[in-house]
Amino acid sequence: MNTKYAEGERQTLLIVDDTPENLALMTGLLKDKYVVKVANSGERALEILASQPLPDLVLLDVMMPGIGGLEVCRQLKSNARTAETPVIFLTSMGDMEDEQAGLDAGAVDYIVKPISPAIVHARVKTHLKLKAAADFLSDRNAFLSQEIMRRTREVQVIQDVTIIAMASLAETRDNETGNHIRRTQHYVRLLAKTLQSHPRFCEILSDEMIETLFKSAPLHDIGKVGIPDRILLKPGQLTPEEFEIMKTHTVLGRDTIATAEKLLHTPSSFLRCALEIAHSHQEKWDGSGYPLGLAGDDIPVPARLMALADVYDALISKRVYKPAFPHTQAVDIIREGRGRHFDPDMVDAFLLISDEFQKIGRLYADSEDEVARKSIER
Repeated sequence: MNTKYAEGERQTLLIVDDTPENLALMTGLLKDKYVVKVANSGERALEILASQPLPDLVLLDVMMPGIGGLEVCRQLKSNARTAETPVIFLTSMGDMEDEQAGLDAGAVDYIVKPISPAIVHARVKTHLKLKAAADFLSDRNAFLSQEIMRRTREVQVIQDVTIIAMASLAETRDNETGNHIRRTQHYVRLLAKTLQSHPRFCEILSDEMIETLFKSAPLHDIGKVGIPDRILLKPGQLTPEEFEIMKTHTVLGRDTIATAEKLLHTPSSFLRCALEIAHSHQEKWDGSGYPLGLAGDDIPVPARLMALADVYDALISKRVYKPAFPHTQAVDIIREGRGRHFDPDMVDAFLLISDEFQKIGRLYADSEDEVARKSIER
């Protein structure tokens, strides 16, 4: 907060006049209450005002050789640094048109010579109080704005950490490592950005939506916390009956997020996106997926993006039941799924950036220790 106007601290006035007698008169009148600076020309006044610290108020003559008072005032008001410094004209030009010209130039007041000491003191005091109040409010608003930004960032960080923690809880019960979450986040964002200018997706994939996708992607398998260990952790192939139970993780995830959304009592774009991903990322473009057998554009865009990201990561990752496939083989499998498993346009975009997918996979690769630990746990 601004402490400039602390009790007992004198404020500074700049008096500008080309007549020495007028400078002496005004200095003598005001020096007991204020710190007084003087300038005998418009040019000198602008030099003083270009340095630190700024005066709190300027008393300015209109008629001066060189740069006149009106031009000095205009220059002050056009400069962001000095625009809020109040200017009072002191002049012998008392016509209504002259006064209007001074106010139009940006002055807060206009005093006609010969001056009345009482009026000068009263108006200077009034405008200094107004300036102090304006500065206080400006500083307070700036402080509040910064505090709101700080707390908003804090809430966002807490939200992000909570999301990762919840998603990690689900992953610890599955045969996937923690970095799967990070990789799929980045795959989804990269693929979405690539499709951002595509006619089919440009209205959906705004910058805000892509950030929401990135944050909600970790919750795609949150429903796995509800799958029994005997099925979720089974190292071999699931029976048809077991697979039907496994497929319910999409519904469990949807219901969990929907319950959270109801608790908010207000729509949440983040939770809505997370719900669509959790519920529909196992759907396939040709309608052969689950849980609803949706096909084509009936599958939400976030879920289609996650489907491709999730499958790619599963292919390149080592599991207890399969080795890691080479990147080129994973790309070939994604290509073969074009129009069957995946949205054709999303596959085309993926093929353009598959090398970037590979870089993400390497950047967030699972350590050998983590893979080994998962194998032991299974």
